[in-house]
Amino acid sequence: MSSLLKVDNEMKTKVDAFRERITSEAEDLVACFFPKKLLELDHFLKDPIINIANLKEIHSEINLTVPDPILLSNLQDGLEAQNAKKRKLEDGGGEDKVTGTKVFVMPGGMMKSNGTLVDLIEKVKPEIRTLIEKCNTVKMWVQLLIPRIEDGNNFGVSIQEETVAELRTVEGEAASYLDQISRYYITRAKLVSKIAKYPHVEDYRRTVTEIDEKEYISLKIIVSELRNQYVTLHDMILKNIEKIKKPRSSNTEALY
Repeated sequence: MSSLLKVDNEMKTKVDAFRERITSEAEDLVACFFPKKLLELDHFLKDPIINIANLKEIHSEINLTVPDPILLSNLQDGLEAQNAKKRKLEDGGGEDKVTGTKVFVMPGGMMKSNGTLVDLIEKVKPEIRTLIEKCNTVKMWVQLLIPRIEDGNNFGVSIQEETVAELRTVEGEAASYLDQISRYYITRAKLVSKIAKYPHVEDYRRTVTEIDEKEYISLKIIVSELRNQYVTLHDMILKNIEKIKKPRSSNTEALY
C-alpha cells in the first residue's frame, strides 16, 4: 500500500490511535452501556410520572378569560351596519369575514407551557440524544471493521452491512423523536394563539388538552422504543459479534 499511496507516518499513527479509541469505546458500549441503559429505561417506564392513568391530571390551565360581550346602541348598530355594507361592496363580496380579537398583550402575562409535559420532555430528550451519539460510535466501529472489497467470501461482510444499516435506522428514528417534540410545541403555540384571538370558541381550548394528552402518550411510547432499540442492538451485535469482528477467515491483512 505504501508504494501506491504515500502516507505520513505521524498522521498514520494518529489515525491508528483514533481507530483504537473508537474500538475500545464501541466494545464497551455494546458489552456494558447498552444493557445498563436498557435496564434504566425499563425502570423509568415504571415511574409514576409516566404512568398517570387519569390524563386529566396533566391538563394545564389556559389563563385566557372570555371577554364580556360589547353592547351597541341603536345608533351604533346602524352605523356599523352601513360600514359593514360599504366594506362588502368595496371587497366585491357579500360574505362576512371573521377577523377575531386583536391581541396586544396577554391579560395574565406570558402564557405558560404545560409544566408536567415540559418536565417529562426534559427527561426524555437527553435519552434520545444519548442513543443517537452512542449509535454513531458503534456504527463507526463496525464500518472500520469492514474489509476491502473482494470477490466471494462476503457473508460476514453482509452481516456487517446489515448491522450498520440497523444502527443508521435507529439513529434516524431517534432524530425523528426530537422533531416530534418540536412539532408539539409549535402546534400548541398556534392553538393558544387561536384561543387568544377567538376566546369564545371552546373547541380551540379542548384541542389544546387533546394535544397535551396525545403528547404525553407519545412520550411514553418514545421511552419504550428507546429501551427496545437498546435491547435489539445489544442482542443483534452479540449474536453476530464473531462475524462482525472477523468477517473473513483470513482478513487480517485485508483490513483498511
